Amino acid sequence: MAFKLYNTIAREKQVFEPSGSKVLIYACGPTAYNFAHVGNLRTYVFEDVLRRYLKYSGFAIRQAMNVTDVDDKTIRDSQKEGIPLKQFTAKYEKAFREDRKTLNMEEPEVWCRATEHVSEMVALIKTLSDKGFAYKSGDGSTYFSISKFKNYGRLSRVSLEGLKAGARVNQDEYEKEQLSDFVLWKAWDEKDGDVFWETELGKGRPGWHIECSAMALAHLGKTLDIHAGAVDLIFPHHENEIAQSEAATGKPFSRFWVHGEHLMVDGKKMAKRFKNFFTLRDLVAKGFKPAGIRYFLLSSHYRQQLNLTFDALHAAENTVSRLFNFRRRLQEWTGGKHNDFAKALCEKALEEFTEAMDDDLNTPMALAAVFALESEVNKLMEEQTLDEKEAALVLKTLEKIDSVLGLFAFAEQVKLALPEKEIEKLVAEREAAKAAKDYETADKIRADLKKNGIILEDTPSGPKWRPVV
Repeated sequence: MAFKLYNTIAREKQVFEPSGSKVLIYACGPTAYNFAHVGNLRTYVFEDVLRRYLKYSGFAIRQAMNVTDVDDKTIRDSQKEGIPLKQFTAKYEKAFREDRKTLNMEEPEVWCRATEHVSEMVALIKTLSDKGFAYKSGDGSTYFSISKFKNYGRLSRVSLEGLKAGARVNQDEYEKEQLSDFVLWKAWDEKDGDVFWETELGKGRPGWHIECSAMALAHLGKTLDIHAGAVDLIFPHHENEIAQSEAATGKPFSRFWVHGEHLMVDGKKMAKRFKNFFTLRDLVAKGFKPAGIRYFLLSSHYRQQLNLTFDALHAAENTVSRLFNFRRRLQEWTGGKHNDFAKALCEKALEEFTEAMDDDLNTPMALAAVFALESEVNKLMEEQTLDEKEAALVLKTLEKIDSVLGLFAFAEQVKLALPEKEIEKLVAEREAAKAAKDYETADKIRADLKKNGIILEDTPSGPKWRPVV
């Protein structure tokens, strides 16, 4: 089965093949005015899984991710805090990159800050003006004339009917109902304070939309393979990127547009403006582990809305803990009889995992393949019909799959509070207490283990313990 991605601009799944030797990906990064919330991070986790799966499939990658370090919000909030823009945005850029590391996301090949690409933006705006797509307003700002670009609205399906001649919008973010010519270069005014550049376009600063076009063109060329982001960027941001990029180059800006859905809280989109958001730091402070958070974020298909609850996060942690325990048992496995079942199970798991991921990154079905393998191999372990060589094969299969899921790195960070021999001794003492019907002692041992981060489960084949993720 060929790898298919849902292409927003076509409204269908399409077979993906890169146009050159590397897959060129541009991912809209953070606006550095606050900590990223978990809804933002959901998009970045999906993008991380996308790049990991492309590599798993044998493709070379060149991904660029921007940092918006100058726009309406960064200027507004840096002034509220009374600190220079660069110092203000550096704090949140650093926090964002730390959050990515905490959730085990791979680094893009290119990081690009808007403030370091103003000359490219000015050159792009001049090209648009020379080609008749941009014009200067009375206050010295430069706008893009959307009526001049015949394909405007192709991505978002917005209609130009009712567009008023000369209507303009100066702010970076706006709704479809405010459809107007959008700003490319904002002439300086007092609200900008000391944030401005003296350029051929006049004293001012870039609009938000031109930033991403200029950086993508500078680092990846005229046509991208994939442009990724969250659904709320489809309009106006990505629509405007297409218009200004294609108007300037005459080439398709991106072959695929891939968008992740919202994270919800109580049926409402998680957003800073709704004040219903949690940052990664908030959840960690509440005791949730990064491994469980990452698993939760990739457990649902990226194009489906996902509802955040603490119960769901706890369930995710338990699932990851179970998976880590399975891996640990494979690593320590000795003895057992040889059979050919494990090889067939591994082949089936890889086939089902690949089939699921080829179908528009269907992570729920991919995870189902992993847990089907776990269930069947656990039976072989209980029956002692798995030898060390086969255990190593299962482990290798899991680690190949995890090169996409990115979970096992967290297992290496789990440190046992007690030596394993001490844990096994306590488990045996608990079994002896149960046999003697001394349930008070048995319960106390179990509770003590739990305090030390060890979950003890009674199974038909005997007690099994695992560390909390």
